[in-house]
Amino acid sequence: MAPYVYQTIPKSPKAKSRRFEVEQKMSDPPLKTDPKTGLPVRRVIIGGSGWVTHGASILSMKVPRSRR
Repeated sequence: MAPYVYQTIPKSPKAKSRRFEVEQKMSDPPLKTDPKTGLPVRRVIIGGSGWVTHGASILSMKVPRSRR
């Protein structure tokens, strides 16, 4: 099960929205309303973890190529 972040869509533009997380299966449909307040919600896309390497890559090193 994956955690999804939702944000409420307030009725008034001056009202603050609320963010919350829900654990759902990927096959589950997205929520339409906040379980606490009943306000409509939208799913928030947040950044995931990328593949980060530190230091020199094997591709950038000056390694002699073998002869074919």
